[in-house]
Amino acid sequence: MIILDTHAWIWWVSEPNALSSKAISAIDYAKTIGICPISCWEIATKVSNAKLTLDRDLHIWVQQALARPRVKLIEISAEIAVSAGQLGQLGLHGDPADRLIVATAMCHGAALVTKDQNIRAFSKVQTIW
Repeated sequence: MIILDTHAWIWWVSEPNALSSKAISAIDYAKTIGICPISCWEIATKVSNAKLTLDRDLHIWVQQALARPRVKLIEISAEIAVSAGQLGQLGLHGDPADRLIVATAMCHGAALVTKDQNIRAFSKVQTIW
């Protein structure tokens, strides 16, 4: 399994040319493509703040993006929530959404597809870009 950061998920669904070749390859060959529910919140927030425009209604976009083959919405368990809360002590920046996504990858032993330099510099999670 791999986990997609929010921007990687958006790009995979709506703008695949924005992904790196390594990211595309990882997605193509992954048995399961994990999505953290906080990514749904991030997308909704960006749409509400006019920082993101989708090619269809937000609810339909999310529903169809989650229905793609091999995609699995990964529950935010207590273990993930607690791990995310402790990531600041390990040096990860304070963005709660990023912490939940990173903790999801860490708790599932999965690589995280992300372009985010701050996350890629965090040595506790394997990243692909």
